[in-house]
Amino acid sequence: MAIATRFGYALAGAIAGLALTPAFAANMPLASHRAVYDLSLLSSKGDNAPSSARGRIVFEFNGTACEGYAVTFRQVTEMQSAEGETMVSDMRSTTFEEGDGNGLNFKIETTNNGGRPEVIDGRAVKSDGALSLDLRSPSREKLDLGTDVVFPTDQILRLVEAAKGGARTVDMNIFDGSDTGKKIYATLTVIGREASNPPSEKPAQIDAMKNVRRWPVVISFFDTGKTSDTPNYTLGFDLYENGVSGALRLDYGQFVLKGELSALDMLASGACEK
Repeated sequence: MAIATRFGYALAGAIAGLALTPAFAANMPLASHRAVYDLSLLSSKGDNAPSSARGRIVFEFNGTACEGYAVTFRQVTEMQSAEGETMVSDMRSTTFEEGDGNGLNFKIETTNNGGRPEVIDGRAVKSDGALSLDLRSPSREKLDLGTDVVFPTDQILRLVEAAKGGARTVDMNIFDGSDTGKKIYATLTVIGREASNPPSEKPAQIDAMKNVRRWPVVISFFDTGKTSDTPNYTLGFDLYENGVSGALRLDYGQFVLKGELSALDMLASGACEK
């Protein structure tokens, strides 16, 4: 699963009926940063759920609205079943999203137990409300996928602005290149009240993060066109105004992973006058 792009990982559409323009988004720049999250098993239920799990996410975000946004991401997860079988998954992702939110290059490589990597590689472009996809791998395809779709960084910009405006729920269709490289997710985001207490994770207590506003959010991901009330999975995290995420919680139904922010480095960003 491409977690990096769910941050906002991740993470055109409307926020409470408000169309967000690039010029408006420039008033709330996202911070270039490198974050490390240590994964552990928070809860598990059912015969097919893992009995133990551990792992790590390394996430690096760079860019501005002028030059676009580059994200590199790696997640390594080791899970053990009740029968003792171990599965090690290694997922690497690189994306580049244009500053105006209209183009996304993506490449995702997933390896299970050291086998042959599964590669998803392509480019998605939005034009006049339509989404066009040029997929290079796993097979060469050109598709028109739909309208009213938001790319990951644009999603985070919109969620931050929604939180600042007092919105409590946000609906968006998201495309990030994950799954088959052709999938659009319908998402429902629930935004909690702005936090007033200091963050519990030590890396988020650095000087660069002082007085940065944050909100607890939970994003539920659904298959588009289906009427089920049960999401495929949910992603909960603390959303900081500068785009940093903390206190991850990945709920897959039968098990829940916790992602604790263990390191955070703020990176230099280029100047942008947009």
